[in-house]
Amino acid sequence: MSRRGPKDFDVIIVGAGVVGVVMASLLVTRKLAAAARVAVVADRFAAAPPAGADWDLRVFALSRASERLLRMCGVWDSLPANRVFAYERMTVWDAGGAPSGPGSLTFDCANIGEPNLGYIVDGRALQWQCLQAARALGVVLIEGSVEAVAAGDDDVALRLADGRELRSTLLAAADGTDSKVRSLVGIDTAGHAYHQDALVAHVRTGQAHANTAWQRFLSTGPVAFLPLNDGRSSIVWSVARSRAEQLRAMSPDDFGAALTAASGEALGQCALTTSLASFPLQLQYAVNYARPRVVLLGDAAHVVHPLAGQGLNLGLLDCAALVQVLDEAGGAENYGDYKHLRRYERWRRSENTLAAAALDGLERLFAGSDALSAGLRTAGLSAVAKIPFLKRSFAQRALGLAGDVPQFLKVV
Repeated sequence: MSRRGPKDFDVIIVGAGVVGVVMASLLVTRKLAAAARVAVVADRFAAAPPAGADWDLRVFALSRASERLLRMCGVWDSLPANRVFAYERMTVWDAGGAPSGPGSLTFDCANIGEPNLGYIVDGRALQWQCLQAARALGVVLIEGSVEAVAAGDDDVALRLADGRELRSTLLAAADGTDSKVRSLVGIDTAGHAYHQDALVAHVRTGQAHANTAWQRFLSTGPVAFLPLNDGRSSIVWSVARSRAEQLRAMSPDDFGAALTAASGEALGQCALTTSLASFPLQLQYAVNYARPRVVLLGDAAHVVHPLAGQGLNLGLLDCAALVQVLDEAGGAENYGDYKHLRRYERWRRSENTLAAAALDGLERLFAGSDALSAGLRTAGLSAVAKIPFLKRSFAQRALGLAGDVPQFLKVV
């Protein structure tokens, strides 16, 4: 690729998902780059949600830290009020117990001095409003497919399938689990498949969800109910792939009965109100988060089990951490320096590995059906339930307010 002439941009971001466009907007709103110096490259950009559409089957449980980031980008207040729901409690319990009593654990925002435990947000609305915020800020949006990447001492060049070449000081890959950029720069991944699918749908339940996220751990995988503002719940049900095929083939009534049984009838009878979708589950992490002039964000760097709904929140914290590192780099000409990107890598790999290990460990512990595993689960949940400061610590981390949090997120 040609390497002559001035750089086109300070930062090019590949991937127009939530993480990619939020990263672009943060660079502008935090005054790390002028809007015309930040570009987002993607195969395609999201379209506006259809008028009158139901809740998207993709919903996200967003933390307080994610809320703060989205406010900084001008996204939060533009989200449709009927596609954002604040939940106040979370109850988790082992299949051998009940939602209250031994083997259960409830977090309540009233006990930790917070107005809520987070928000359930419509995925399609969130994607669209993030993109609209980037447009309003003047971020350059470029439609095209990445074909080659070449990093040099002073810049990184990106070639698109149609022959266009773009040059910048830094290239950020936010292009998802199967990241093309990650592959092109030779970063390997590790991890393992869970050999499970997560089934997602919206259901109506016989009992009110009480502004509570409910999650029952079965040996076959967890089933979660995320509360929506119209009284329904969005479910995420993780099961073995063979069982997922059986469930997908069921009639709506039979599926509702199976879901009711899996939830231990905690919310009464369950009835499907939407179609059913599914996606495979895996643990995947990039061996490196950075190369000279190239850095990975979000799912391009790490994919975790959805049982705690932390995937997108971790990706948005990646953006915040990178912003802080770049802010301390001494100017845009230094953004691609490997010493700065290595600092980001050490920071976020440490935090993300801790989260991934915790989620993987929980999945393995709750998958055990033997008496010892059952006893450990009951004892562990009961112990946490009885220790207020420990419960508060778990809740604060889930809110993105504990751990090694970027400084500018701590005071807003």
